[in-house]
Amino acid sequence: MLTTFLNTLATIISVTSLLIVTYGALISIISFLSNEFKRFTGKYSTTNIRRLRATFGTYLLLGLEFLIASDILKTVLEPTLNELGILGGIVVLRTILSVFLNKEIKELEVESEKDE
Repeated sequence: MLTTFLNTLATIISVTSLLIVTYGALISIISFLSNEFKRFTGKYSTTNIRRLRATFGTYLLLGLEFLIASDILKTVLEPTLNELGILGGIVVLRTILSVFLNKEIKELEVESEKDE
């Protein structure tokens, strides 16, 4: 019974991860297209693209956090080397993304302060 519950919970968390990333992608696509259409009016901004990348990266990181939680539950249920490898890969990917995203956000803040 506990195993069934944890499997169901892991699946729900995985689906939540997918929804978060999909939502972030949709928002990013809309923002990207909106910014691209501004080329016609001369209001195109590379700063908007940087903000878009930071925003999308944030959704990716949040989605990966949920995916890590799901994989931790799966690893508890089936502690195989394969599951541990997948979990380790996701943690490494999330860490790398986080480092670069945080760096980009700081650069964006510095540029925004210069513009003000």
